[in-house]
Amino acid sequence: MGTVLIDKLLETVVVRGASDLHIAVGQPPVLRLHGRLVKLETKVLEPEDTVSLMKSITPERCQQELQQSGSSDFGFAFGEKARFRVSIFKQRGNTGMVLRQIPTQLLSMDQLNTPPVMKELIMRPRGLVLVTGPTGSGKSTTLAACIDYLNDNVDHHIITIEDPIEFYHYHKKSTVNQREVGVDVPSFAEAIRRALRQDPDVILVGEMRDLETIEAAITAAETGHIVFGTLHTSSAAGTINRIIDVFPTNQQDQIRTQLSTSIIGILAQQLLPRITGGRVAAYEMLVVTPGIGNLIRENKTFRITSSIQTGHKLGMQLLDDHLFRLWKDKVVNKDDAITKSNIPDALLAKMERWERGEVSLDEDEGGKDDGKDSGRDEHGRNAKIKYT
Repeated sequence: MGTVLIDKLLETVVVRGASDLHIAVGQPPVLRLHGRLVKLETKVLEPEDTVSLMKSITPERCQQELQQSGSSDFGFAFGEKARFRVSIFKQRGNTGMVLRQIPTQLLSMDQLNTPPVMKELIMRPRGLVLVTGPTGSGKSTTLAACIDYLNDNVDHHIITIEDPIEFYHYHKKSTVNQREVGVDVPSFAEAIRRALRQDPDVILVGEMRDLETIEAAITAAETGHIVFGTLHTSSAAGTINRIIDVFPTNQQDQIRTQLSTSIIGILAQQLLPRITGGRVAAYEMLVVTPGIGNLIRENKTFRITSSIQTGHKLGMQLLDDHLFRLWKDKVVNKDDAITKSNIPDALLAKMERWERGEVSLDEDEGGKDDGKDSGRDEHGRNAKIKYT
């Protein structure tokens, strides 16, 4: 029964273009459509239903991990139609699941409208490039587009380290090897250390979740490789602080110095519902110049935000400036833009001034952005951001 039902549910996810499917006891299956949760008009799930659905798709090793530690993650293919990243877990003694649809069709960097300077950064011979944002903000999709761009254009050896593998990459101009944590290798940090002996040009680290992994990624970036990584931060300045804060106090000065030379760019992103349907990404782009490297080394990250404002000609932009443009161009509505903003009060004030005809075109281009206090998101605070 579970297999038949899960096939129908997955078919519904694919046909309706949902990003996620939620399975929980006490309600019908729920889809996330364009950022909103929608209950399917079917029966309310009982405990045995969720167990049956879970067992119909979950590998034995993950079922064992669920029993031992209360949760497990894996990826699987739904025929030729889609891939899913699945998280199974226990809640109130019952089994729950969330399935994230991974499109089989890779989107290009142009289709995603990533800042053009990103293409230049990823073609450099060495350095750390971070893609950040809350869960469900499209980081994996952006990274997959970056890898695909390299795969189309250069003869690199690309190693990805993922948990689980999401997008499948095939050898084109580059050779791509994808390693899954828990299947091909025990941990991210171990995989990075091993990768250094495997003649890589590019290493993608699916998640920089602990000190050991971050340390290994920085070392790899310093030793002549391009390293892509992800973090759950909402601003460029907040990302630098998050990395440094992971380390013990007595190591932080050394890490600042290492980061100031190894990190070359940070793309922070948010996904918003489009007014016309579907979703659109808003981006903050930091390109690490020698001046910004000095700010990192000297522990003056609170000044990075104003450096992004004045770095417009170098391809930099603030998230809130991009949100403002998306709203002004009637791509997203005001409430959604403010919800995703790093400094909501300042963005709202600027929108209101635009509506009164008081915002100049220069301001709109991000040359300056009145009302922004560059120290206010020093720690990447995002208390007002709703995670999708």
